[in-house]
Amino acid sequence: MDLGRLAITLPLPFLSPRACVELARTAEREWGYEAIWLAETNGPDSASLAGALALATERATIGTAIVPVYNRSAAVLAMTAASLAGLCEGRFALGLGSSSHAIVEGWSGIPFARPLARVRETVAILRQALSGRKTDFAGETARSRGLRLGWVPERPVPIYLAALRERMLELAGEIGDGLVLNLFPVTALPRILAAYRRGAARAGRDARGDEVVCRFQVAVTDDVPAARQWIRHGFAGYVAQPVYNAYFRWCGFEAEAAAVARAFAAGDRAASAAAMSDAMIDRIAILGPAARCREQIAEFVAAGVTTPVIAPVASDAAGMRAVFEALAPARRP
Repeated sequence: MDLGRLAITLPLPFLSPRACVELARTAEREWGYEAIWLAETNGPDSASLAGALALATERATIGTAIVPVYNRSAAVLAMTAASLAGLCEGRFALGLGSSSHAIVEGWSGIPFARPLARVRETVAILRQALSGRKTDFAGETARSRGLRLGWVPERPVPIYLAALRERMLELAGEIGDGLVLNLFPVTALPRILAAYRRGAARAGRDARGDEVVCRFQVAVTDDVPAARQWIRHGFAGYVAQPVYNAYFRWCGFEAEAAAVARAFAAGDRAASAAAMSDAMIDRIAILGPAARCREQIAEFVAAGVTTPVIAPVASDAAGMRAVFEALAPARRP
């Protein structure tokens, strides 16, 4: 059974930054995970945690999945990427994305405007800076002139891009080195990869060998109904966000997406969560006993995901650790 290049996600609820570092060390040395991908929402920031992980691990890839392109300037992102590439000694991948209205506008007070242009222009500045050139770029949403990094990575820093629907997927294929995905049914993957590869072909490259990183919400449990409730209450807010709501409609969950959005707009969080059907949850999350979870992950790998990232769903830190242990590559039956 091919489970791809299994990875873990950090940070996690219930864990301090220091505890995340200790868990990463265990994941690499004892459990055999090959990569650690860092989310950035309202917990520890990716750059700080990645720097600590770089010094606590030896082999695992450390990547961001993802850092928003709005709340750091391209110049700061370039300095951050160069620093982390040096600390990781070739094991770092910079994952970027437009993020969402809630994080960009609500939390950071920055207009969530022209995401396609912002991603394209940010990457253009990063390519200039990380190559050692002096930046000279004036776009419609991002500008940088005169920055020359004081330390330039010895190897190119791979830039992976997160994408939801066709236009961003095509852009990711055109200007990125890899793809970051989240929360979709396996039946949508051919359509997703086709759009990504169209963009790559437009740039004159073959993307069939690119890494496809996907974070999966995973509950190793015999109580699937309870796990579905965790997903409902944890992700109804995601489904209600405009960019994700349009994405879930695109993935075939039109009725659920519409019902979640209506209830969320009315302030009824319980109804918003309830609007996520069992069928929808079972297709976007990995739930069940360990053997069944492996089977579901293998289905996504067979369809084109190269790097499944385990995001454990549990009620406490011990439960989250147990998910990583149950699916650990070193303990595979």
